[in-house]
Amino acid sequence: MIEEQDFYSNYQKVKNAIEIACEKCSRSVNEITLLPVTKNWPVDAVNYCKNAGINIVGENRVQEAIEKMDKVDAVEFELIGHLQRNKVKQVVGSFMRIQTVDSLKLLERIGNFASSMKCKQRVLLQVNAGNDPAKCGVSVENAHPLLEKALQINSLTVDGLMTIAPYAPDDISVAQICFSKLRELRDELEVNFGVELSELSMGMSDDLPTAISEGSTMIRVGSALFGHRQKSEN
Repeated sequence: MIEEQDFYSNYQKVKNAIEIACEKCSRSVNEITLLPVTKNWPVDAVNYCKNAGINIVGENRVQEAIEKMDKVDAVEFELIGHLQRNKVKQVVGSFMRIQTVDSLKLLERIGNFASSMKCKQRVLLQVNAGNDPAKCGVSVENAHPLLEKALQINSLTVDGLMTIAPYAPDDISVAQICFSKLRELRDELEVNFGVELSELSMGMSDDLPTAISEGSTMIRVGSALFGHRQKSEN
């Protein structure tokens, strides 16, 4: 685990990268939310974020996140990893938002638990905009019926869309095409359904500038903040 001063230095670098990217495409930095990804790191990582004035983090694994929630306050958690239907009960009402809703069955299960708990669960619809067989997410074509169903469930609030670009470190155009498709899909859905889908969660440490240029409102950053976890670390 890196020291807190190293995290803060990395945080400043990421903020600078966001500022530069925004300036290049004439966007305001206020349009971008930085979501630190604290998965695989101890609760210290969440406390680093809290001490730096960041009150929201992203986690992939449900149990790991819940254990951290019990140890830190004044920080909200977003689920950014694949959600199995048998873990929905643990997630609804505990996570501020679920970013990875990608099927009708999962959508309905989340809605049912939220209704029984008398809460309004915020979600993003995960779209496989890069058509990558290695990634989760509903297809671009099937995003329409998924949103239609989501809007019928009173216990859910759909804030927007999320995607993960295909892994292509030597060809940034792959990510650019993916992000552009998601933005275009969002615009189409807003017109077709007459709703506002303000959140576009797309872009990570390596493709941050490209995501911002294509309209991202939330960047999910892990390694650029915390470094790469060593295999020998516990």
